[in-house]
Amino acid sequence: MAALLLVSPGAMAQTVPVKPLSSPIVIAHRGASGLRPEHTIASYTLAIEQGADFIEPDLVLTKDDVFVARHENDITGTTDVAKHPEFAARRTTKVIDGETHTGWFTEDFTLAELKTLRAIERLPKVRPDNAKYDGQFEVPTLAEVIALAKKHSVGGRIVGIYPETKHPTYFASIGHPMEARLVAQLQAAGWSKPSDPVFIQSFEVNNLKQLHTMTGLRLIQLMDAAGAPADKAAPSYAAMITPEGLKAVAAYAYGIGPNKDMIQRGDAAPSTLVADAHAAGLRLHPWTFRAENMFLPPSLRIGTDPAVHGKLAEEITRFLNLGIDGFFTDFAYIGVDARNAQRAKAKGQ
Repeated sequence: MAALLLVSPGAMAQTVPVKPLSSPIVIAHRGASGLRPEHTIASYTLAIEQGADFIEPDLVLTKDDVFVARHENDITGTTDVAKHPEFAARRTTKVIDGETHTGWFTEDFTLAELKTLRAIERLPKVRPDNAKYDGQFEVPTLAEVIALAKKHSVGGRIVGIYPETKHPTYFASIGHPMEARLVAQLQAAGWSKPSDPVFIQSFEVNNLKQLHTMTGLRLIQLMDAAGAPADKAAPSYAAMITPEGLKAVAAYAYGIGPNKDMIQRGDAAPSTLVADAHAAGLRLHPWTFRAENMFLPPSLRIGTDPAVHGKLAEEITRFLNLGIDGFFTDFAYIGVDARNAQRAKAKGQ
């Protein structure tokens, strides 16, 4: 497929950065999740303090239809629910997006019940310093995330939010559709136009198409390096990044959020995805830029310990030079510094 063809190895050494369609934004992936347990007010607050342009709450619904920020509805690995004997009987097995999961799920808890739980670090072996905060922070609601962003939007600065609808087809199948509820809550916050500081993202297609008919907010089609949307609205993500596929995405989305490997895998030469997406009028916000060696290309690692931080700023700069329009990172301060350094360099040329 055209979008996956590699350009010449000389592209690795390009010295003239490609101009993005939009000034690159820094998106705090689940907050400052490299330094605090993900999807907590503490994590979002730290990311804002580090200069992030947007904070990202992944959204799932409670039993009483309240949006809360969790990476998935299975909260086994990101809360202390297993230590609550009063909820032991709610451990169950479900099939979600075709995969079997055993644990505790947000749709089986009211908001009041979820508020008795506390967040824990998802990757304690990789990020042991984060695990020191286990048990300190609540599971936040979307309303609390919105309030936080608005609180820090002062002095000319605007902090945006970048929510992701998680498992929308699954939630609709169990009687908890997301789209109208999300649009109404964002409208109540004063956000409904393309110029408002909000992006809505999803790995699924049909819910974005539905949202496209309901709101003027910018929509982002997420894509992974393998597989297909859970709603089966496209045969594969690979098909979606062909020129024809990207043209179809542009009919309902402002941009795409590809796995960064779809743009450049490790130290290999980059693909043509940036140019192809821009040709379709789509912005690109790839994910996820992380500092630990285990997430970095071999040439940017320091030592052999997978948890040691390598040269994340250099990786981000590589992608900025390819012309991306923004990026998700667990380390907002590194992303902000890299983006600002590139801006300064561009002004000096």
